Amino acid sequence: MSREILLLVDALAHEKNVAKSVIFTALELALASATKKRFTEDADVRVEIDRENGEYNSFRRWQIVAEEALENPGAQIALGDERAKDLAEGEYVEEPLESVEFGRIGAQAAKQVILQKVREAEREQILDDFLARKEHLVTGVIKRMEKGNAIIEVGRIESILPREQMIPKENLRVGDRVRAYLSRIERGGRGPQLILSRIAPEFLIKLFELEVPEIEEGLLEIRSAARDPGLRSKIAVKSNDQRLDPVGTCVGMRGSRVQAVTGELAGERVDIVLWSMEPAQFVINAMAPAEVSGIVVDEDAHSMDVIVDEEQLAQAIGRSGQNVRLASELTGWTLNILTEEEAAKKNEEEHTGILQLFVDKLDVDEEVAEILVQEGFSTLEEIAYVPLAEMSEIEAFDEDTINELRKRARAALLTEAIAKEEKVEEASEDLLTMDGMDEATARNLASKGVSTMDDLADLAVDDLVELTGMDVERAKQLIMTARAPWFA
Repeated sequence: MSREILLLVDALAHEKNVAKSVIFTALELALASATKKRFTEDADVRVEIDRENGEYNSFRRWQIVAEEALENPGAQIALGDERAKDLAEGEYVEEPLESVEFGRIGAQAAKQVILQKVREAEREQILDDFLARKEHLVTGVIKRMEKGNAIIEVGRIESILPREQMIPKENLRVGDRVRAYLSRIERGGRGPQLILSRIAPEFLIKLFELEVPEIEEGLLEIRSAARDPGLRSKIAVKSNDQRLDPVGTCVGMRGSRVQAVTGELAGERVDIVLWSMEPAQFVINAMAPAEVSGIVVDEDAHSMDVIVDEEQLAQAIGRSGQNVRLASELTGWTLNILTEEEAAKKNEEEHTGILQLFVDKLDVDEEVAEILVQEGFSTLEEIAYVPLAEMSEIEAFDEDTINELRKRARAALLTEAIAKEEKVEEASEDLLTMDGMDEATARNLASKGVSTMDDLADLAVDDLVELTGMDVERAKQLIMTARAPWFA
Protein backbone atom coordinates (compact mmCIF):
# COMPACT_ATOMS: atom_id res chain seq x y z
CA MET A 1 0.00 0.00 0.00
CA SER A 2 2.89 2.36 0.78
CA ARG A 3 4.29 1.69 -2.71
CA GLU A 4 0.89 2.58 -4.17
CA ILE A 5 1.06 5.96 -2.40
CA LEU A 6 4.52 6.73 -3.79
CA LEU A 7 3.42 5.77 -7.31
CA LEU A 8 0.32 7.98 -7.04
CA VAL A 9 2.38 10.93 -5.81
CA ASP A 10 4.90 10.52 -8.65
CA ALA A 11 2.15 10.27 -11.27
CA LEU A 12 0.16 13.29 -10.07
CA ALA A 13 3.25 15.46 -9.56
CA HIS A 14 4.38 14.71 -13.12
CA GLU A 15 0.93 15.07 -14.69
CA LYS A 16 0.01 18.33 -12.94
CA ASN A 17 3.53 19.81 -12.86
CA VAL A 18 3.42 20.52 -9.13
CA ALA A 19 5.79 19.66 -6.29
CA LYS A 20 5.48 16.23 -4.68
CA SER A 21 5.12 17.93 -1.29
CA VAL A 22 1.77 19.37 -2.46
CA ILE A 23 0.46 15.87 -3.34
CA PHE A 24 1.71 14.44 -0.04
CA THR A 25 -0.06 17.25 1.89
CA ALA A 26 -3.29 16.65 -0.05
CA LEU A 27 -3.13 12.90 0.70
CA GLU A 28 -2.52 13.57 4.39
CA LEU A 29 -5.60 15.83 4.49
CA ALA A 30 -7.70 13.22 2.67
CA LEU A 31 -6.61 10.43 5.03
CA ALA A 32 -7.22 12.66 8.06
CA SER A 33 -10.70 13.54 6.76
CA ALA A 34 -11.56 9.84 6.37
CA THR A 35 -10.19 9.01 9.84
CA LYS A 36 -12.26 11.79 11.50
CA LYS A 37 -15.45 10.03 10.36
CA ARG A 38 -14.85 7.41 13.05
CA PHE A 39 -15.71 9.97 15.72
CA THR A 40 -19.12 11.41 16.51
CA GLU A 41 -17.53 14.51 18.07
CA ASP A 42 -15.57 17.17 16.20
CA ALA A 43 -12.15 15.57 16.57
CA ASP A 44 -8.83 16.89 15.23
CA VAL A 45 -6.85 14.24 13.33
CA ARG A 46 -3.36 14.51 11.87
CA VAL A 47 -1.85 12.05 9.37
CA GLU A 48 1.86 11.96 8.64
CA ILE A 49 3.18 10.20 5.51
CA ASP A 50 6.85 9.24 5.33
CA ARG A 51 8.13 10.88 2.13
CA GLU A 52 10.72 8.13 1.62
CA ASN A 53 8.80 4.86 2.01
CA GLY A 54 5.13 5.90 1.84
CA GLU A 55 4.29 4.54 5.31
CA TYR A 56 1.84 6.67 7.25
CA ASN A 57 0.71 7.13 10.87
CA SER A 58 -2.41 8.75 12.28
CA PHE A 59 -2.81 10.79 15.46
CA ARG A 60 -5.69 12.35 17.30
CA ARG A 61 -4.71 15.63 18.88
CA TRP A 62 -6.02 18.27 21.26
CA GLN A 63 -4.86 21.90 21.35
CA ILE A 64 -4.08 23.36 24.76
CA VAL A 65 -6.16 26.49 25.47
CA ALA A 66 -6.94 28.70 28.47
CA GLU A 67 -9.80 27.45 30.69
CA GLU A 68 -12.16 30.24 29.59
CA ALA A 69 -11.37 29.64 25.90
CA LEU A 70 -12.38 25.95 25.95
CA GLU A 71 -15.12 25.59 23.32
CA ASN A 72 -14.63 22.17 21.68
CA PRO A 73 -13.70 19.36 24.11
CA GLY A 74 -13.33 17.06 21.11
CA ALA A 75 -10.25 18.96 19.92
CA GLN A 76 -9.20 21.13 22.89
CA ILE A 77 -8.09 20.64 26.48
CA ALA A 78 -7.73 23.23 29.23
CA LEU A 79 -4.32 24.43 30.39
CA GLY A 80 -4.88 22.85 33.82
CA ASP A 81 -5.66 19.37 32.44
CA GLU A 82 -3.31 16.56 33.57
CA ARG A 83 -2.52 15.76 29.94
CA ALA A 84 -1.30 19.33 29.39
CA LYS A 85 1.43 19.03 31.99
CA ASP A 86 4.74 20.71 30.97
CA LEU A 87 3.13 22.09 27.79
CA ALA A 88 2.29 25.69 26.89
CA GLU A 89 -0.90 27.25 25.57
CA GLY A 90 -1.21 26.71 21.80
CA GLU A 91 0.75 23.42 21.82
CA TYR A 92 -0.82 20.02 21.11
CA VAL A 93 -1.29 16.73 22.97
CA GLU A 94 -1.34 13.73 20.60
CA GLU A 95 -2.16 10.06 20.85
CA PRO A 96 -1.67 7.43 18.09
CA LEU A 97 -4.65 6.11 16.16
CA GLU A 98 -5.13 3.04 14.02
CA SER A 99 -4.71 4.28 10.46
CA VAL A 100 -7.44 3.71 7.90
CA GLU A 101 -6.47 1.64 4.90
CA PHE A 102 -5.54 3.73 1.89
CA GLY A 103 -7.62 1.56 -0.47
CA ARG A 104 -10.72 1.77 1.71
CA ILE A 105 -10.93 5.48 2.47
CA GLY A 106 -13.69 7.47 0.82
CA ALA A 107 -12.11 7.52 -2.62
CA GLN A 108 -14.27 10.36 -3.90
CA ALA A 109 -13.53 12.56 -0.87
CA ALA A 110 -9.82 11.88 -1.17
CA LYS A 111 -9.92 12.62 -4.88
CA GLN A 112 -11.68 15.97 -4.27
CA VAL A 113 -9.16 17.07 -1.64
CA ILE A 114 -6.23 16.03 -3.83
CA LEU A 115 -7.60 17.74 -6.95
CA GLN A 116 -8.39 20.92 -5.01
CA LYS A 117 -4.84 21.11 -3.64
CA VAL A 118 -3.40 20.32 -7.05
CA ARG A 119 -5.51 23.06 -8.68
CA GLU A 120 -4.34 25.55 -6.06
CA ALA A 121 -0.72 24.52 -6.59
CA GLU A 122 -1.14 24.78 -10.37
CA ARG A 123 -2.52 28.31 -10.04
CA GLU A 124 0.35 29.30 -7.75
CA GLN A 125 2.87 27.81 -10.19
CA ILE A 126 1.32 29.65 -13.14
CA LEU A 127 1.28 32.86 -11.09
CA ASP A 128 4.93 32.41 -10.05
CA ASP A 129 5.92 31.87 -13.69
CA PHE A 130 3.94 34.97 -14.66
CA LEU A 131 5.49 37.13 -11.93
CA ALA A 132 8.97 35.87 -12.79
CA ARG A 133 8.55 37.48 -16.21
CA LYS A 134 7.86 40.81 -14.43
CA GLU A 135 4.93 41.58 -16.69
CA HIS A 136 2.89 44.53 -15.48
CA LEU A 137 1.25 45.40 -18.79
CA VAL A 138 -1.08 42.47 -19.49
CA THR A 139 -3.36 41.61 -22.39
CA GLY A 140 -6.36 39.32 -22.27
CA VAL A 141 -9.86 38.58 -23.54
CA ILE A 142 -12.99 39.45 -21.57
CA LYS A 143 -14.70 36.14 -20.77
CA ARG A 144 -17.69 37.50 -18.85
CA MET A 145 -19.04 40.51 -16.99
CA GLU A 146 -19.96 40.27 -13.30
CA LYS A 147 -21.69 43.24 -11.61
CA GLY A 148 -20.00 45.61 -14.01
CA ASN A 149 -16.55 44.06 -13.48
CA ALA A 150 -14.79 42.47 -16.45
CA ILE A 151 -13.42 38.96 -15.88
CA ILE A 152 -10.41 38.63 -18.16
CA GLU A 153 -8.38 35.56 -18.99
CA VAL A 154 -4.68 36.41 -18.96
CA GLY A 155 -2.93 33.24 -20.04
CA ARG A 156 -4.40 30.65 -17.66
CA ILE A 157 -4.94 33.10 -14.80
CA GLU A 158 -8.31 34.65 -14.00
CA SER A 159 -8.05 38.42 -13.75
CA ILE A 160 -10.52 41.10 -12.72
CA LEU A 161 -10.83 44.60 -14.15
CA PRO A 162 -13.15 46.33 -11.63
CA ARG A 163 -15.72 48.77 -12.94
CA GLU A 164 -14.06 51.65 -11.04
CA GLN A 165 -10.72 50.82 -12.72
CA MET A 166 -12.15 51.18 -16.24
CA ILE A 167 -11.79 54.42 -18.17
CA PRO A 168 -15.01 56.43 -17.69
CA LYS A 169 -17.57 56.06 -20.54
CA GLU A 170 -15.54 53.11 -21.86
CA ASN A 171 -17.86 50.41 -23.23
CA LEU A 172 -16.12 47.05 -22.84
CA ARG A 173 -17.91 43.85 -23.91
CA VAL A 174 -17.46 40.11 -23.70
CA GLY A 175 -14.95 38.99 -26.33
CA ASP A 176 -13.06 42.31 -26.40
CA ARG A 177 -9.29 42.07 -26.21
CA VAL A 178 -8.00 44.62 -23.69
CA ARG A 179 -4.77 45.82 -22.18
CA ALA A 180 -4.46 46.79 -18.53
CA TYR A 181 -1.95 47.37 -15.75
CA LEU A 182 -1.46 44.74 -13.04
CA SER A 183 -2.07 46.79 -9.89
CA ARG A 184 -2.10 44.02 -7.26
CA ILE A 185 -2.72 40.32 -6.57
CA GLU A 186 -5.46 39.09 -4.26
CA ARG A 187 -5.42 35.61 -2.80
CA GLY A 188 -8.86 34.29 -1.91
CA GLY A 189 -10.86 31.10 -1.79
CA ARG A 190 -10.83 30.88 -5.58
CA GLY A 191 -7.06 31.10 -5.72
CA PRO A 192 -4.86 34.05 -6.69
CA GLN A 193 -6.52 36.71 -8.84
CA LEU A 194 -4.89 39.55 -10.74
CA ILE A 195 -6.54 42.91 -10.10
CA LEU A 196 -6.13 45.12 -13.15
CA SER A 197 -6.46 48.83 -13.82
CA ARG A 198 -6.84 51.01 -16.92
CA ILE A 199 -6.87 54.31 -15.01
CA ALA A 200 -3.59 54.01 -13.07
CA PRO A 201 -0.81 56.45 -14.09
CA GLU A 202 1.46 53.38 -14.32
CA PHE A 203 -0.70 52.08 -17.20
CA LEU A 204 0.12 55.24 -19.18
CA ILE A 205 3.85 54.80 -18.43
CA LYS A 206 3.81 51.16 -19.55
CA LEU A 207 2.05 52.05 -22.81
CA PHE A 208 4.75 54.60 -23.62
CA GLU A 209 7.43 52.04 -22.78
CA LEU A 210 5.75 49.76 -25.32
CA GLU A 211 5.59 52.41 -28.06
CA VAL A 212 8.96 54.13 -27.45
CA PRO A 213 11.93 51.71 -27.79
CA GLU A 214 14.32 54.38 -26.51
CA ILE A 215 12.80 54.02 -23.04
CA GLU A 216 13.57 50.29 -22.88
CA GLU A 217 17.09 51.03 -24.16
CA GLY A 218 17.61 53.48 -21.27
CA LEU A 219 18.05 56.52 -23.52
CA LEU A 220 14.85 58.06 -22.16
CA GLU A 221 13.12 57.94 -18.76
CA ILE A 222 9.54 58.67 -17.76
CA ARG A 223 9.95 60.28 -14.34
CA SER A 224 6.29 60.72 -13.39
CA ALA A 225 2.75 60.68 -14.76
CA ALA A 226 -0.64 62.12 -13.79
CA ARG A 227 -4.03 61.31 -15.27
CA ASP A 228 -7.62 62.45 -15.52
CA PRO A 229 -8.65 59.11 -17.11
CA GLY A 230 -10.26 59.35 -20.51
CA LEU A 231 -9.81 63.12 -20.70
CA ARG A 232 -6.25 64.33 -20.23
CA SER A 233 -2.91 63.27 -18.77
CA LYS A 234 0.66 64.52 -18.40
CA ILE A 235 3.95 62.64 -18.39
CA ALA A 236 7.38 64.00 -17.48
CA VAL A 237 10.25 62.70 -19.60
CA LYS A 238 14.01 62.99 -19.23
CA SER A 239 16.73 62.25 -21.79
CA ASN A 240 19.86 60.33 -20.82
CA ASP A 241 21.40 61.13 -24.21
CA GLN A 242 21.99 64.79 -25.04
CA ARG A 243 21.51 64.07 -28.74
CA LEU A 244 17.94 62.94 -28.13
CA ASP A 245 14.89 65.24 -27.91
CA PRO A 246 12.78 63.50 -25.24
CA VAL A 247 9.49 65.18 -26.11
CA GLY A 248 9.84 64.69 -29.86
CA THR A 249 10.91 61.08 -29.41
CA CYS A 250 7.77 60.30 -27.37
CA VAL A 251 5.53 62.12 -29.85
CA GLY A 252 6.97 60.12 -32.76
CA MET A 253 6.89 60.76 -36.49
CA ARG A 254 3.76 62.80 -37.22
CA GLY A 255 2.54 61.99 -33.72
CA SER A 256 2.38 58.25 -34.40
CA ARG A 257 3.62 57.13 -30.97
CA VAL A 258 1.49 59.40 -28.82
CA GLN A 259 -1.54 58.67 -31.04
CA ALA A 260 -1.11 54.94 -30.44
CA VAL A 261 -1.20 55.58 -26.68
CA THR A 262 -4.18 57.93 -27.00
CA GLY A 263 -6.05 55.31 -29.03
CA GLU A 264 -5.56 52.73 -26.28
CA LEU A 265 -6.81 55.24 -23.68
CA ALA A 266 -10.15 56.01 -25.37
CA GLY A 267 -8.93 59.32 -26.82
CA GLU A 268 -7.25 60.64 -23.65
CA ARG A 269 -5.13 63.66 -24.57
CA VAL A 270 -1.51 63.35 -23.40
CA ASP A 271 0.77 66.33 -22.64
CA ILE A 272 4.45 65.38 -22.79
CA VAL A 273 6.47 67.54 -20.39
CA LEU A 274 10.24 67.97 -20.13
CA TRP A 275 11.41 66.93 -16.65
CA SER A 276 13.85 69.20 -14.81
CA MET A 277 15.84 68.65 -11.62
CA GLU A 278 15.01 72.28 -10.71
CA PRO A 279 11.53 72.13 -9.09
CA ALA A 280 10.51 75.62 -10.24
CA GLN A 281 11.48 74.92 -13.86
CA PHE A 282 9.72 71.55 -13.70
CA VAL A 283 6.52 73.28 -12.53
CA ILE A 284 6.81 75.86 -15.34
CA ASN A 285 7.12 73.00 -17.87
CA ALA A 286 4.25 71.08 -16.29
CA MET A 287 1.90 74.08 -16.51
CA ALA A 288 2.07 74.03 -20.31
CA PRO A 289 0.34 75.08 -22.48
CA ALA A 290 -0.14 78.01 -20.08
CA GLU A 291 2.75 80.47 -19.89
CA VAL A 292 4.10 81.26 -16.40
CA SER A 293 5.46 84.72 -15.64
CA GLY A 294 6.74 84.03 -12.12
CA ILE A 295 7.18 81.42 -9.38
CA VAL A 296 7.40 81.87 -5.60
CA VAL A 297 8.64 78.75 -3.78
CA ASP A 298 7.70 77.90 -0.18
CA GLU A 299 10.01 75.01 0.78
CA ASP A 300 8.48 74.56 4.25
CA ALA A 301 4.93 74.11 2.95
CA HIS A 302 6.20 72.32 -0.19
CA SER A 303 4.08 74.65 -2.29
CA MET A 304 4.55 77.21 -5.04
CA ASP A 305 2.66 80.31 -6.07
CA VAL A 306 2.45 80.21 -9.86
CA ILE A 307 2.01 83.70 -11.29
CA VAL A 308 0.38 84.14 -14.71
CA ASP A 309 -0.98 87.00 -16.80
CA GLU A 310 -4.72 87.64 -16.57
CA GLU A 311 -5.30 86.29 -20.09
CA GLN A 312 -3.43 83.07 -19.21
CA LEU A 313 -5.42 82.42 -16.03
CA ALA A 314 -8.19 80.26 -17.52
CA GLN A 315 -5.70 78.12 -19.45
CA ALA A 316 -3.44 77.73 -16.43
CA ILE A 317 -6.29 76.50 -14.24
CA GLY A 318 -7.91 74.42 -16.98
CA ARG A 319 -11.47 73.14 -17.16
CA SER A 320 -12.64 72.30 -13.60
CA GLY A 321 -9.06 72.91 -12.42
CA GLN A 322 -7.76 70.04 -14.55
CA ASN A 323 -4.48 71.60 -15.77
CA VAL A 324 -3.23 72.80 -12.40
CA ARG A 325 -4.37 69.58 -10.69
CA LEU A 326 -2.45 67.38 -13.13
CA ALA A 327 0.61 69.64 -12.93
CA SER A 328 0.50 69.38 -9.13
CA GLU A 329 0.25 65.56 -9.24
CA LEU A 330 3.02 65.36 -11.83
CA THR A 331 5.49 67.53 -9.89
CA GLY A 332 4.50 66.59 -6.34
CA TRP A 333 4.14 70.26 -5.34
CA THR A 334 1.02 72.08 -4.13
CA LEU A 335 0.41 74.79 -6.73
CA ASN A 336 -1.53 78.03 -6.20
CA ILE A 337 -2.40 79.97 -9.37
CA LEU A 338 -2.29 83.75 -8.97
CA THR A 339 -2.56 86.67 -11.36
CA GLU A 340 0.17 89.30 -11.14
CA GLU A 341 -2.25 91.60 -9.31
CA GLU A 342 -3.15 88.88 -6.78
CA ALA A 343 0.52 88.02 -6.31
CA ALA A 344 1.39 91.66 -5.64
CA LYS A 345 -1.46 91.94 -3.12
CA LYS A 346 -0.40 88.72 -1.34
CA ASN A 347 3.22 89.90 -1.27
CA GLU A 348 2.13 93.19 0.27
CA GLU A 349 0.04 91.39 2.91
CA GLU A 350 2.95 89.10 3.80
CA HIS A 351 5.30 92.10 3.95
CA THR A 352 2.93 93.93 6.28
CA GLY A 353 2.49 90.83 8.46
CA ILE A 354 6.24 90.29 8.89
CA LEU A 355 6.76 94.01 9.53
CA GLN A 356 4.13 93.99 12.27
CA LEU A 357 5.60 90.80 13.78
CA PHE A 358 9.00 92.46 14.17
CA VAL A 359 7.49 95.67 15.56
CA ASP A 360 5.46 93.72 18.16
CA LYS A 361 7.90 91.01 19.18
CA LEU A 362 11.18 92.95 18.98
CA ASP A 363 9.71 96.21 20.33
CA VAL A 364 11.28 98.27 17.53
CA ASP A 365 9.93 101.03 15.32
CA GLU A 366 8.78 100.46 11.73
CA GLU A 367 12.01 101.83 10.27
CA VAL A 368 14.14 99.16 11.96
CA ALA A 369 11.57 96.47 11.09
CA GLU A 370 11.57 97.61 7.44
CA ILE A 371 15.37 97.31 7.25
CA LEU A 372 15.16 93.72 8.55
CA VAL A 373 12.48 92.84 5.97
CA GLN A 374 14.47 94.47 3.16
CA GLU A 375 17.51 92.42 4.19
CA GLY A 376 15.48 89.23 3.71
CA PHE A 377 14.56 88.35 7.30
CA SER A 378 11.07 86.88 7.70
CA THR A 379 11.09 85.04 11.07
CA LEU A 380 12.28 85.61 14.61
CA GLU A 381 14.35 82.41 14.37
CA GLU A 382 16.40 83.88 11.52
CA ILE A 383 17.21 87.01 13.54
CA ALA A 384 18.00 85.02 16.69
CA TYR A 385 20.22 82.36 15.19
CA VAL A 386 21.59 83.60 11.86
CA PRO A 387 25.43 83.74 11.99
CA LEU A 388 26.62 86.99 13.57
CA ALA A 389 28.92 87.68 10.59
CA GLU A 390 25.91 87.67 8.27
CA MET A 391 23.99 90.22 10.33
CA SER A 392 27.13 92.35 10.66
CA GLU A 393 26.91 93.00 6.91
CA ILE A 394 23.81 95.15 7.46
CA GLU A 395 25.27 98.68 7.13
CA ALA A 396 22.34 100.39 8.91
CA PHE A 397 23.05 98.54 12.20
CA ASP A 398 26.06 98.77 14.51
CA GLU A 399 27.28 95.87 16.65
CA ASP A 400 25.31 96.90 19.75
CA THR A 401 22.07 97.15 17.75
CA ILE A 402 22.63 93.72 16.21
CA ASN A 403 23.32 92.11 19.59
CA GLU A 404 20.23 93.76 21.08
CA LEU A 405 18.02 92.56 18.19
CA ARG A 406 19.33 88.98 18.57
CA LYS A 407 18.76 89.13 22.32
CA ARG A 408 15.17 90.38 21.91
CA ALA A 409 14.41 87.77 19.23
CA ARG A 410 15.61 84.94 21.49
CA ALA A 411 13.60 86.32 24.41
CA ALA A 412 10.46 86.46 22.25
CA LEU A 413 10.99 82.87 21.10
CA LEU A 414 11.51 81.72 24.69
CA THR A 415 8.28 83.45 25.76
CA GLU A 416 6.40 81.71 22.93
CA ALA A 417 7.87 78.32 23.90
CA ILE A 418 6.84 78.76 27.55
CA ALA A 419 3.34 79.79 26.51
CA LYS A 420 3.10 76.70 24.32
CA GLU A 421 4.26 74.46 27.19
CA GLU A 422 1.57 75.93 29.42
CA LYS A 423 -1.06 75.18 26.82
CA VAL A 424 -0.85 71.48 27.64
CA GLU A 425 -2.47 72.29 30.98
CA GLU A 426 -5.52 73.40 29.03
CA ALA A 427 -5.86 69.92 27.50
CA SER A 428 -8.51 67.98 29.40
CA GLU A 429 -7.70 64.73 31.17
CA ASP A 430 -9.85 62.74 28.73
CA LEU A 431 -7.88 64.11 25.76
CA LEU A 432 -4.51 63.42 27.40
CA THR A 433 -5.41 59.83 28.35
CA MET A 434 -7.28 58.96 25.16
CA ASP A 435 -6.11 55.82 23.32
CA GLY A 436 -3.58 56.70 20.61
CA MET A 437 -2.92 60.19 22.05
CA ASP A 438 0.51 61.38 23.17
CA GLU A 439 1.43 64.46 25.19
CA ALA A 440 3.09 66.28 22.28
CA THR A 441 0.00 65.90 20.09
CA ALA A 442 -2.31 66.93 22.96
CA ARG A 443 -0.14 70.02 23.59
CA ASN A 444 -0.22 70.90 19.91
CA LEU A 445 -4.01 70.49 19.72
CA ALA A 446 -4.60 72.47 22.92
CA SER A 447 -2.50 75.32 21.55
CA LYS A 448 -4.90 75.44 18.61
CA GLY A 449 -8.10 75.41 20.64
CA VAL A 450 -8.77 71.65 20.61
CA SER A 451 -8.62 70.88 24.33
CA THR A 452 -11.22 68.12 24.89
CA MET A 453 -12.26 64.83 23.30
CA ASP A 454 -15.49 66.49 22.16
CA ASP A 455 -13.49 69.25 20.43
CA LEU A 456 -11.48 66.57 18.64
CA ALA A 457 -14.59 64.56 17.74
CA ASP A 458 -16.08 67.64 16.04
CA LEU A 459 -13.10 67.91 13.66
CA ALA A 460 -13.04 66.46 10.14
CA VAL A 461 -10.07 64.31 9.18
CA ASP A 462 -8.75 66.96 6.78
CA ASP A 463 -8.95 69.59 9.54
CA LEU A 464 -6.91 67.44 11.94
CA VAL A 465 -4.29 66.70 9.27
CA GLU A 466 -4.00 70.41 8.47
CA LEU A 467 -3.72 71.37 12.16
CA THR A 468 -1.08 68.81 13.12
CA GLY A 469 0.55 67.53 9.92
CA MET A 470 -0.07 63.92 10.99
CA ASP A 471 -0.87 61.24 8.41
CA VAL A 472 -4.47 60.61 7.35
CA GLU A 473 -4.71 57.12 8.87
CA ARG A 474 -3.71 58.31 12.34
CA ALA A 475 -6.07 61.28 12.07
CA LYS A 476 -8.97 58.93 11.22
CA GLN A 477 -8.11 56.66 14.15
CA LEU A 478 -7.95 59.52 16.68
CA ILE A 479 -11.24 61.04 15.51
CA MET A 480 -13.02 57.65 15.61
CA THR A 481 -11.70 57.10 19.15
CA ALA A 482 -12.88 60.56 20.20
CA ARG A 483 -16.35 59.88 18.72
CA ALA A 484 -16.71 56.45 20.36
CA PRO A 485 -18.58 57.86 23.40
CA TRP A 486 -21.22 59.25 21.04
CA PHE A 487 -22.26 55.72 20.08
CA ALA A 488 -21.83 54.08 23.48
